[in-house]
Amino acid sequence: MNFYVYVLKSIGKKNVTYVGYTKDIKKRILLHNTGKGAKFTRGRKWKLIYKEKYQSKNKAISRESYIKKNRTFRNKIKYLYQ
Repeated sequence: MNFYVYVLKSIGKKNVTYVGYTKDIKKRILLHNTGKGAKFTRGRKWKLIYKEKYQSKNKAISRESYIKKNRTFRNKIKYLYQ
C-alpha cells in the first residue's frame, strides 16, 4: 500500500502551509477543504503544492515529521511550487 506525504498551501491572503500524510491524497484534500480535516486546516481553502510517495507508513510518518520541523525546507517548497 502506498502512503503520501503532502504539503498544502492556503488559498487567500496568508501563505500558510500544512504538512500531513495519508493513503488517499484526493480524499484527504477534500476533507481539509470541507472543514473535516485536521483542526488547523478548518476555515481555509487549500491547494496541493507538493507530495512524495512511500511504500511504508513508518517512512511516510518519519518524512512528515522531518518536513514539519524543517522550516527552511518548507519555505523552499512554498516558494518553488506556488
